[in-house]
Order: sequence, then C-alpha cells, then structure tokens
Amino acid sequence: REYLDNITAIGPRTVGSPENEILAVNYLLEQIRRIARESTDAHKISVDIQRPTGSFSIDFLGGFTSYYANITNIIVKLEPRSGAEHAVLSNCHFDSVPNTPGASDDAVSCAVMLEILNTLSKSSESLQHAVIFLFNGAEENILQASHGFITQHEWAKSIRAFINLEAAGVGGKELVFQTGPENPWLVQAYVVAAKHPFASVVAQEIFQSGIIPADTDFRIYRDFGNVPGIDLAFIENGYIYHTKYDTSDRILTDSIQRAGDNILAVLKYLATSEKLAKSFEYRHGNVVFFDILGLFVLAYPARIGTIMNYITAAIAFIYLSRKVLQSKTRAIHNLKKLFTAFGLTLTSWVCTLVAVLIVAVFVSVIGRALSWYTHFYVSVSLYGSAAAAKLILVHMLAKKFFYKNVNEQYLGDIFFDASLMIWSIALAVMTQMGLCSAFICTLWVAFPLLTKLMIHKEFHQKGATMKFIVMYMLGMFVPYLYMLYLSWTVFEMFTPVMGRSGSEIPPDMVLAGFIVVFTMILSSYFVNFIYLVKSTKTTLVTLTTVFVVTLILVCSGIFFPYSSDAANPKPKRVFLQHTSRRFHDLDGNVVKSDSGIWINGFDYNGISHITPHVPEINDTIRTPCEEQAPFCGLPWILPVHFMFRLVKNWYLPAPEILPRSPIQFKVLSKELMPLNSVRLSFEVSGPSHMSLYVRPHKGSALSSWSLGDGTPVASVGGDYFVFYSHGLQAAPWHFWVELTAAEKHSDGIVSLAIAAHYFFGEDQKSPQLYALLERFPNWTFSSGWSCTYDLFVF
Repeated sequence: REYLDNITAIGPRTVGSPENEILAVNYLLEQIRRIARESTDAHKISVDIQRPTGSFSIDFLGGFTSYYANITNIIVKLEPRSGAEHAVLSNCHFDSVPNTPGASDDAVSCAVMLEILNTLSKSSESLQHAVIFLFNGAEENILQASHGFITQHEWAKSIRAFINLEAAGVGGKELVFQTGPENPWLVQAYVVAAKHPFASVVAQEIFQSGIIPADTDFRIYRDFGNVPGIDLAFIENGYIYHTKYDTSDRILTDSIQRAGDNILAVLKYLATSEKLAKSFEYRHGNVVFFDILGLFVLAYPARIGTIMNYITAAIAFIYLSRKVLQSKTRAIHNLKKLFTAFGLTLTSWVCTLVAVLIVAVFVSVIGRALSWYTHFYVSVSLYGSAAAAKLILVHMLAKKFFYKNVNEQYLGDIFFDASLMIWSIALAVMTQMGLCSAFICTLWVAFPLLTKLMIHKEFHQKGATMKFIVMYMLGMFVPYLYMLYLSWTVFEMFTPVMGRSGSEIPPDMVLAGFIVVFTMILSSYFVNFIYLVKSTKTTLVTLTTVFVVTLILVCSGIFFPYSSDAANPKPKRVFLQHTSRRFHDLDGNVVKSDSGIWINGFDYNGISHITPHVPEINDTIRTPCEEQAPFCGLPWILPVHFMFRLVKNWYLPAPEILPRSPIQFKVLSKELMPLNSVRLSFEVSGPSHMSLYVRPHKGSALSSWSLGDGTPVASVGGDYFVFYSHGLQAAPWHFWVELTAAEKHSDGIVSLAIAAHYFFGEDQKSPQLYALLERFPNWTFSSGWSCTYDLFVF
C-alpha cells in the first residue's frame, strides 16, 4: 500500500510529462535499488532503463498506426546467480491517462510487482528460471511501451510466458480473462498455484470478440512477440475507471493482498517449472476453464470438452428420440407435439426480446437512457419484469387457447423436453463453432436430464407433488447457481462500460438484451411449470405492476443516471478540447480558421443533462463536419469517430489558443517515384502527443509509408490515422508517405492534417477552458486539454 500511495501521490502520469518520465521513474528505481541491496546471495538482480523508438499498426478501434519515440521502460531481471536461459515476464504500467491518478489502472499492479520482487529477492530459495519485471511507461498510449520492449530489448528473447496485470475497474477481485494463445499448461499453472482463483473462458471469448472497447499489452506480447500468457484485470467498480476518482484509498488492502498472493504464487510456480523451458512442446490445444464461486478452478483441454459436449448432446437426443418413439403408432403425433412446443418456446423468446427492446427504444427516445446506471435494480425492475411477464403471457395464452383441455402433466413434460432440445441443439452448434463457452450448455443439458431421469417415476405416478418440486429444484441447483454467478460477473463488467461506449449504441437496448437473454436462460426449465400450475395470473399481474410502476418512474425522471456520492461516485464522462483550427489550400494559404471548445459526451445521453447547468452548451452549437477533411476536420486523439455521431458533439466558439510550444510542420521534399508515384517527406516537432490524419483524394491511393511495416492501414471510413507520442525529449519526427495517382489533379492528390494535443504543463488548459470546466456539475468527470489542428493539401 505504501508503494501505491507514493506512486499515486505523484499525480497524473501522462506519457512525456515530468511526472511520468522523471518522478515516477526515479521513485521506482529508488525502490528497486533498495530491494536489490537487501536481496540474498541466491539471486542476481539486473536493472535496465530502455527508451525505445518504433512504430506498428494495430486493428484495435477499427485500425490505425502508432509511432513512439524515446518512451520509458524500467526492466528488472531476477535470476539465479549462475544465470538463466529462460524467463517469465510480469508486466504492469505506471503511466496513467491524462487528468487521472491511475491507482487501479495501473499503479496498484506496479506496487504489487515491487512487493513480489522484494519477496522473491529475499528468499534463500533459488529459482530455476529468471523472472523479468517490466514497469512500462506507455501503455495508455495504446500499448506502445510493451511493443518497444518485446520487439527491441535483448532480454525479450528469453521470455517463454508472461503475466499481464491490468484493470477495467477499481479494486475487487482480479479476473483471468485471457490466456494463451493455446498453451494449456499456462492455465494449469494458474489452477495449481493461484490461492484465490477467479477465471472465466466466457470472459475471454467476450473480450476477444471485440465488443468491449478496450485492449491490453496481452495483444502485443501475443502478436509481436509470439509469447503465450495470462491476462488479469481488476473488474469491480468500472464506473470510476479512467476518472479522477481512481484513487488509492478506494482500493481495499484485502484486494491488494489477494492479487499479490495469486501473482506471487503463479510467478513462483512458473519460475520453477520444467515446462517453461520446453513450452513449445506443450503449446497445442485450447482450454476450457472456469472458477466455481471463486473457490477453485475447473480446467480441461478443449478437445476433451468437445468430446464431452458431443456425448452429452447425443445422450439428450437419444433420450428425446426414445420419448418420441415409445409408442410407434403415435411417433408422428409425438414428434409434432415436441416440435410445436419447441416452436412455441422459441416464439415466446422472440416475442419477449422484441417487446422488451421496444420498451428500451421508447425509454431512449424520450431521453431517459441510462436511468439504471446509478440504480442497477431499476434495470431489473423495468426490463427483467417485462421479460418475465411477456414470457408468462405468451405461454398462458398458448395454454388457454392452443392447448385447451390438454392434460397439464403431459404439457409440463413436453415443454421440459422442448427446453432440453433447445439446449442440446445450442450445445452441438456452439461446440461445432469451437466455442469453449459451450460448457455452459453442457451444464444445462446434463443436470436437467439427470434430474428428469431421477424423478420421472414420481412425476408420472403422482404429478407435480411437493416432493417432485423439491427434487426438481435440487437437481437444477448447480446450473442455476453457476448461471447467477456468471451473470453477476457479466453485469459487473458490462454495466459500467455502457457509460463510456460512445453515442452510437443505445445502452438501454444492450442491457435490455442481456437481461432478456439471462431471463430466457433462467426460465427455460421453469416454463413447464406454467402448464403444470392451475393459474399464473397473480404472478403475471405482480410482474406487470412492477414493470408499469417502474416505467412511470423512469419516464418521470426520478432516477437520475449519474451520482456524485463521495463513497460511490458514478460520473458522466465529458471530454473538452480547446481547439484552434487552420485549413490550408494547395498553395499553402489559410482559407479557413476557427477556434472553439470541442465537447464530447462519452455516453448516449450527450449533454442533455449538462445544458441546464451550462446553458450555452446546447443543440444550436452542434459540431459541423468539414466534408473535405479527414475525420471531418476534428482533432480526434484516437480514431473513435465511429463511436460518436456528430449530432452528439458540440463546438462552442472560444478565443484562439496560442501554445507556448507550437507545432512545427515542414515539407522536406517531394519526389517523383516510378509507377506514377509521389513521395512526400515531412518533419514534425511538437508536444508529446500528436495525431496525423491522411485522406487520399479521389483517383489517388496511399501505397506505402515509412510507418509500421510500410503498408498503410485504413481506419473505419477509409481515412488513415497515426497516433504519435514521445517521452520527455525526442528528435523531430521524420516520415514519408507515397501516393499513386493516374493523372494530375488540380485540387491535389492528398489532404494531410496534424493535431497537437497538450495534456500537461502550462499549455494544457486555457483560461476559457478552466472557467468552463469549473461550471460543470459535480456528477461529471470532465477531462480537458488544448489542441491545435492544421490541414494541408498536396
């Protein structure tokens, strides 16, 4: 905790700032050298400071290219006195996003790593392999420092596995949400060694699908280093992740201790493992893994899971086939009845999903989106009750009109079989798709089937007795308990993400969809009880009442989305950039210039809740798109334009800003190349963060450049984006672009824009920006900085 408090006391640690490049570096080196002095003779400790320069392209956020210069890595190698050929890497980052203390992301991980280094170095027990601790200083700049290390540092060649320590929330339990690729022995190492396991292959498949707008250094080590690893992240309280509230006092000591216990144990296990040296021999195969209520982890090879899944599905289909064929004269009739129940169940699911999504659209249209953001129970009362009520209504109507005078016991039986059939098909399909998450379907086939076989006689002889109900509930206990545990984890991760997922996706529709899916899953083996009980009218009326009352309260605006509660804040995120823009023509003349404060709300609500507090931010100042310019002529720090509609960001006129350290942009040369190509070479000097935007004109194409691997990577929409950053000091940035054009163009062949972002120091905030930020309500996290934007045509 002392390490954590001291790192966060430095303040925001933006790449290039003295806080990140000098104060944080000096503090970490001071602690590392103290630990080295106190270490036992069993170990040798080496320390290196790396300041790499490099470039790479990545398909994150729709695709862009990154360039970094003179950023900082602190690397510590702990190895036996005699040295070690192989190593395991532990990675954290000490930089933070601008205007935030970054306690959970990721100072706490660096604090944990310092203590692990201290513990291992004082042990008289010698390790078999080296442990490399990388304190990287530029992760928030989209994974730059890890790329500099794994592609350029000499020690990187010895690394056979890694553990990456990250955060998507503030404190709580650290979740293993990515492993591999392949290398099942790594998961087994975590299973054997971790003292407080919390891991899910479901989280891995969700994260790697890309639906969460985030990425970690795991990708860099995997893609550029070809090294397998384990990715862990704190996931609790993501509402204050990347905000000013991410302070050290919000991270419980128990949370730090738990993470330290787990990571120390796993690192120690790997550093003494025979498999680390021969990891290539154990490379093949994926793993199904999931923890049981945080007590222990079940893990088994995916190929074994595939066999188990197909066997389970086959047994279920054999059971259903025997049910259908038990009376050969009525086989066709039985089959029709089964498929009718199957179709009705699917119909009820579709009707429920459509009905609840209509409610979510209505809530979004009337401006009440995110009413549940601070009060999660509102989402359950609104969408959960609507989903349950709709499901019951569809089956109640089917029972009354379609199954009139049909034996209730028979209906209960046939709808159980229909649910079993749905889960069996889902199991077979997910297994065929290669999804490790198919183990969930196995639970929902195996346990209900076993339960049915055990109570079959009781049910057919006496019907739905109390004994039958108790035995049925006990049989369903395991899948229901696990699904409730999993749904808690999913909502813990996803609900806060809705507050930072941009203005394009209606969050109510996303959350309503999740709630409907979990309602369908949890109700799948209780639909049969709608047909077994005499009446569900009371339940339906109760659920409908809860829904209607909640809807009225939501429409009234009583549930305010955001909270400034000191103990548990849930702020609205707003980004403000005081911008001065200049647009040049082909001759270099300024044809247009303006200045203003560009405002982006990071959620679907835009600024509707802010306008009453700051009246001049209203719908009359919506941001216009400069159609001729890449990315609409706006100074995006990252290519996230596709997440924000222009109707949901604003441009408030403001005086021109004149940075004390303005950007210097020079054209060094224009060369004619073979095959109708033109090479333009440039030199740029400016602040630590700059964005380059390139748009080839119609009839021309960007064929190559001096960035990344030489092949330009387009962003969503077809423009090209380059993210540039440098450490404390750097030489001017030189780069070239090469374009092909079939013929001469009177309006040029390319538009190129450069934006300079001032995230710290005297140029960060203008007096006008300061004054505006002061007026924002206390339930917002408003992050502001100054920037300039220049567009050129060549």
